[in-house]
Amino acid sequence: MTGVLRDPRRGDVPRIPARRGGAPNLGPRAAAGSRAALLAAAREVFGSVGTSAPLSAVAKRAGVGQGSLYRHFPERLDLVVAVFEEQVAAVEQLAAEPGAGLPDLLGLVTRHAVDSVGFVDLVRSEAPDGRLGALGERVAVVLGTRLEDALTAGEVPLGTTPDDLLLAVSMVTGGLSGVGQAGRVRRATRAWELLGIAVRVPASPA
Repeated sequence: MTGVLRDPRRGDVPRIPARRGGAPNLGPRAAAGSRAALLAAAREVFGSVGTSAPLSAVAKRAGVGQGSLYRHFPERLDLVVAVFEEQVAAVEQLAAEPGAGLPDLLGLVTRHAVDSVGFVDLVRSEAPDGRLGALGERVAVVLGTRLEDALTAGEVPLGTTPDDLLLAVSMVTGGLSGVGQAGRVRRATRAWELLGIAVRVPASPA
């Protein structure tokens, strides 16, 4: 007796045993859904209340138990790193689209910064984390793929390097701390103008 249930309509393909009460255990699919819901909830809760908001509020907003939250993200910083990783992946995905230039990539990075100021402030208050450094390197690499074209088009100052772009992102992001939501895009856009770098900030997904 193995405890694995088999559906007679599907031959020998095993089913995941049902939980008590008859609710099916969806396994990895449910775990992925819970993780995505927690990330979305963290962006909303931390964005409106700040990263000092209790993690129980994030779990409640996501519609999952606190046990599920801590299984995915044992520490508050783990949740923040996951949000940043999701944003970096979005920039990499944009870079894979035909016609996406450096102003578009920097615009998306800026949009993420505008929407995630609280996350940035928390990271700066914590001890250095190697995962964040690795994410920064990924951003530098993807921005570097459009740098030559941007130099030719005069969209960035001559001599700009990928590391310079990453430094500029840090400077612009730092200038958003303490600025109200309504004024962040204007502040960020002005900062890029002062640096002599063209950006195209997309509208907020919300």
